Amino acid sequence: MRTLAIGDIHGCLNAFKDLINQIDLQPEDKLITLGDYIDRGPDSKGVVDLLIELKEKCHLITLKGNHEDLMHKAFNDDRDMVMWFNVGGINTVNSYRVGAEIEFPPEHLEFYDSCLLYHETDTHIFVHGGLKPELDIEDQDMEDLLWLRFNDLKPHKSKKIIVCGHTPQRDHKITDKGHAICIDTHAFADGYLTCLDVESGKTWQASESTNFKQPARL
Repeated sequence: MRTLAIGDIHGCLNAFKDLINQIDLQPEDKLITLGDYIDRGPDSKGVVDLLIELKEKCHLITLKGNHEDLMHKAFNDDRDMVMWFNVGGINTVNSYRVGAEIEFPPEHLEFYDSCLLYHETDTHIFVHGGLKPELDIEDQDMEDLLWLRFNDLKPHKSKKIIVCGHTPQRDHKITDKGHAICIDTHAFADGYLTCLDVESGKTWQASESTNFKQPARL
């Protein structure tokens, strides 16, 4: 069994498909996706469709990202809707457009609700943002789990290695600080989508498109 982690996908379905093909996913593999499936990239709906399919093909663990949290808040408050649209939410909404209507399938809403805030093993803690070093994982604040930046991460009291996304590595390379590893390699902005085998250290990367550019903010 391999333990595989994939960084922020951000609607980059082509890169996601390519990456899944590269890693030759097996039924016994544990695949942990670190959140931010939506926004910025061209096909958030397609990304979630593929994630739902993968649940039947391996042991899939899907974590929640700050962009999923922003979408959830936007559904309940128009002021949050403006903020969400300003960070790529309009791209997500357009991916769910059917003619003149916006349709979020029930299985997609269930998927978003099912995403976890973290996943812990004997040696690693997987999270979208980060952890406060002095707090047990069950005592962490949700805002830190979703929003804490990689540069601010200190060694956790558990001595486990943190594997996270959220902070784009603009050189498109994994950054390993020993106590924490960031695998957000800027997939949506001419970077790469990255998968890490946490036991062997092997990595795979895929690009959405050599011509893909980040959409302009509203």
